[in-house]
Amino acid sequence: MTQSSTGESPTQPTGGSSRGGSGATTPVRKISAHEFERGGLLKPIVTTIDGTPTFLVTPSPDSTSNCTSTHHMATNNNMHNSNAAQASQRRSRIELRHLDEKELIFELVKDICNELDVRSLCHKILQNVSMLLRADRGSLFLVQGSTCGGRCLVSKLFDVCSRSTLEEMEKKEEIKIQWGHGIVGFVAESGEQVNIPDAYKDNRFNHDIDLMTGYRTRTLLCMPIKDCNGEVIGVAQVINKQGESCFTTNDEKIFASYLQFCGIGLRNAQLYETSQLEVKRNQVLLDLARMIFEEQSTIEHMVYRILTHTQSLIQCQRVQVLLLHQASKGSSFSRVFDLEASDMECEDVDSRTSPFESRFPINIGVTGFVATTGETLNIADAYSHESFDRSVDEGTNFRHKSILCMPIKNSSGQIIGVIQLVNKFDDLAFTRNDENFVEAFSIFCGMGIHNTHMYEKAVVAMAKQSVTLEVLSYHASASLDEAHRLKSYVVPSSKKLRLLDFTFDDIHMSDDETLKACLRMFMDLDLIERFHIDYEVLCRWLSSVKKNYRNVTYHNWRHAFNVAQMMFSIISATQWWKVFGDIECLALVIACLCHDLDHRGTNNSFQIKASSPLAQLYSTSTMEHHHFDQCIMILNSPGNQILGNLSSEEYSRVVKVLEDAILSTDLAVYFRKRGSFFNVVRTHDNWVHEDNRELLRGMTMTVCDLAAITKPWEIEKRVSTQSLIFSRVRQHFIFASFSLTALIILNSCPDNIFRGSFLSLNKIMYVSVYIYIYIYNFRVLIDVFLQCLRMKYF
Repeated sequence: MTQSSTGESPTQPTGGSSRGGSGATTPVRKISAHEFERGGLLKPIVTTIDGTPTFLVTPSPDSTSNCTSTHHMATNNNMHNSNAAQASQRRSRIELRHLDEKELIFELVKDICNELDVRSLCHKILQNVSMLLRADRGSLFLVQGSTCGGRCLVSKLFDVCSRSTLEEMEKKEEIKIQWGHGIVGFVAESGEQVNIPDAYKDNRFNHDIDLMTGYRTRTLLCMPIKDCNGEVIGVAQVINKQGESCFTTNDEKIFASYLQFCGIGLRNAQLYETSQLEVKRNQVLLDLARMIFEEQSTIEHMVYRILTHTQSLIQCQRVQVLLLHQASKGSSFSRVFDLEASDMECEDVDSRTSPFESRFPINIGVTGFVATTGETLNIADAYSHESFDRSVDEGTNFRHKSILCMPIKNSSGQIIGVIQLVNKFDDLAFTRNDENFVEAFSIFCGMGIHNTHMYEKAVVAMAKQSVTLEVLSYHASASLDEAHRLKSYVVPSSKKLRLLDFTFDDIHMSDDETLKACLRMFMDLDLIERFHIDYEVLCRWLSSVKKNYRNVTYHNWRHAFNVAQMMFSIISATQWWKVFGDIECLALVIACLCHDLDHRGTNNSFQIKASSPLAQLYSTSTMEHHHFDQCIMILNSPGNQILGNLSSEEYSRVVKVLEDAILSTDLAVYFRKRGSFFNVVRTHDNWVHEDNRELLRGMTMTVCDLAAITKPWEIEKRVSTQSLIFSRVRQHFIFASFSLTALIILNSCPDNIFRGSFLSLNKIMYVSVYIYIYIYNFRVLIDVFLQCLRMKYF
């Protein structure tokens, strides 16, 4: 049989149906890039209900006939009519046998001249040459690949006899033969014919196949098929001349003459097939582009669509999309999204709208090279490539084999990310066809990601505008008259104001007296002289800060003043200013006074549940980020620039410490960082180290923010208990305005609110006790705190 003449063993098919490795079928894939490599016309483009042509929708039996695209139906009808006409005019085998040689060749040429389907054409060629040469059977191999990327021969039809039908032949597996291997490979490489009278005497012949099939190959005639330019495009072979004779010289001439016409017909059929595949390729890309652009709400949803359809189209084990940090100029990635083939078999695959992030190591050697140079890397063997870092596979059960990595660019040609495909199914290497698909698809991906970024920026800008308009309508900078009035006051001493007392109580102080007390803190810490702060500017800034606090129950100006007083007491009593330094002391005092600016009396959870503009603007530490932004806005307002005389380095340092300090008042941040802080305390590490100082500043802000819990019972009951309860009640009433269910619960179970408030107090008590124990420098504060606990509970 033909297998025996090739010198090759049959291989397994490499089709899209394979489920080995990463070739698992996914819910979104109705066509894969690999199908374009196998040749032949693909299934029809169907039309959806809305009139959109697509490959990605499975047609029903009715819709296949009713909804097929006009182009495909027209093409099929033409081909069907042509084939029907040929069938009616085609002479019978008996009639052909009565023709002379020239007439027979002419009739067989007419039989193939209008055939445009490659597989059907090959079948006719093999049947005709078997008739011409009186051969028992034959096979035909077509050249695939390019001279640069390596060529091979693929059996379009194998072991065809005069009685074989096309349907029977299509069920047989394709056979791939390496270029130059075996008899067929030799003929393709040399371009010369081979006539073997006794196959078993030729060392290129594989005897094992005859043993497996039970068929004995005796004579063999193998000849190249060339196009009009003389290039070998295939190899045809016939086996076993009927009777006991060998293939003659006349047979060679007839075979060569007929194959000249076959070469022209095959080239035309291949060109037609290529044009049809290109139409369908463009349709697939347009279909994928439509699916990308129909939803651009979030970058996560956009990238998830890209990952799922890329993995389905190319069928690989892993796909990663790495987005570049805009300020890095190709040196680092801000986000890394990934998808594995097994993820498409999870139960939540249909409901999932966002991809996984940063699960797998980043092979910076490959991705960094592509992101920096913009060049494509197609690596058949990762471990043999110089850019691949083998350490990414260490300690894992995963091994990189083949890699295809390409840049993602926006409409301006700027690289905004990288897409990386790892390990094509069945351990194959990524082909040029895969490169073409990913390259074309990445153009749409780049546009989609860029548009989504623009959309997200527009959403943030709108939210920021909404918040800004709300703030500006409520707040305004303090007037010069207020600043002049505060400036004219005589500022009492710290002793008279009891600012150094850990049991400090502001109940008898007016608002003006609290402002004068703030001025005293700046004076005693020598911040005015050290940083050349204009006194009038300081007065106006303090008045503006006070004015930017809303009239809420707890997080108001009085709370901020008490937090600042506690920070002042700690810095003065412990001499921590020597550890922090002047710049950090200035930033901490400002942070205490501004840490709850424009607080609305509701917490972060409320903002997120209510989907407020603030929650859209800040995804984490919502209120704390807003407090910091308000602080910076006031510091930059004309007449309030108390940091105006600082150098650029000092200003940057103050802002950095200020941001960290205000964000540290979020208890979620505290719980995340306190373990590290406790370790530093236990190991007596050096507080001069910047990371340790940042931890200490953050814990100190939490201590001051919750310091009301350390005050004598009468003060704590007034400041904390009543304020927190009324604040919680107010938040429930606000939320009830959004939800009828919440209002019913509120009216039926008012005790739940107060019970929840006392639970919040217990939580604060727990946080306070835990951190005060670890800050050994707070000896005086700890004594007062423990004394208050004994009075309240014992």
